[in-house]
Amino acid sequence: MTPLMESVKSNPVDPWPPEVEMMISALEAARPLGRERRKQPRTRYRAIAMLRLYFDVEGNAPRVLYTRNVDSRGLAFLSPLRLPLGYGGSVELPAPDGSQLSASCTIFRCREMINGWHEAALSFNTEQWIFDAAMQAPPPSMRIPQRV
Repeated sequence: MTPLMESVKSNPVDPWPPEVEMMISALEAARPLGRERRKQPRTRYRAIAMLRLYFDVEGNAPRVLYTRNVDSRGLAFLSPLRLPLGYGGSVELPAPDGSQLSASCTIFRCREMINGWHEAALSFNTEQWIFDAAMQAPPPSMRIPQRV
């Protein structure tokens, strides 16, 4: 598998707000120097994702997320809304191969940045091998079925 695309931005209906790119650039520039503490490195990944929490009222629009980076265990993103920590839901986003991925997830970080924008992260409830840039091919039992 080749390294993930740096820019997906695949939703022409919902444009990528310029302030989102500015905030992501600022977060990347402020990255702490020194040793990386993450056990699994994340790959820069820009996409518009949709989040539905399990307590959401049916028929309400999903929350729009602007992704920053991803690995097989989680996703970092910006959101114009504060999200409740520990709550579960389902996130839909484009996969590197162009398909649409839907994964169960849990919100584990959400902190206000500036002007009502929040820097947040979620963990996938099951590993999403399609985002693991270091893995050449997952074992057949771990492959994510393609949605039709």
